[in-house]
Amino acid sequence: MKRTLRIFCLALTACLSACESSDGIFSRLPAYFVMENVLQAPVLYTSVQSMGEFCTIRATGNKYEFASPTQKTPSYVNATQLSSMSGFYMGLSGFIVGLPHIPEMGHDQSRVVCYDLACSNCYHTYNVTKRMTLQEGGYTHCTSCNRTYNLNDMGLITKGEAGKPLIRYRATYAGHTLVINNR
Repeated sequence: MKRTLRIFCLALTACLSACESSDGIFSRLPAYFVMENVLQAPVLYTSVQSMGEFCTIRATGNKYEFASPTQKTPSYVNATQLSSMSGFYMGLSGFIVGLPHIPEMGHDQSRVVCYDLACSNCYHTYNVTKRMTLQEGGYTHCTSCNRTYNLNDMGLITKGEAGKPLIRYRATYAGHTLVINNR
């Protein structure tokens, strides 16, 4: 009886701690974006298909812009084409989306990740959104606080003062459809 109870308690503790760590990496900020055919935006398609490639997604007027430091020409998609789905929440400043070189712990293959385009430390410290600059090799840099984040390593800081990792959102990519959903 005691042994069964001990095993049950250990299993329950493992389940609860697994849930905490999984939920702790994703922000609770509202984010919602759906693109059913990523082939419409070649820059985005490259980022979700090629390991180590990342792109930014920003709303610019009546278009969505998909830009990458490795591709000279951004892709644009008309906002009315996408907005027929429902409202969009572009996080604080837009998104950084891509496929990391290395799978996260607990996974045997890399999955598409999504971070906010705003610097998490400037936002949490000063409550301002400072848009970062995407760099080649899977890094992004904030010129305001001078931190560099590694997109291939869960958005952790690689250069600069210690602080919080990038703000991360839930993202899935399947069948040429990208869904960013933090609701």
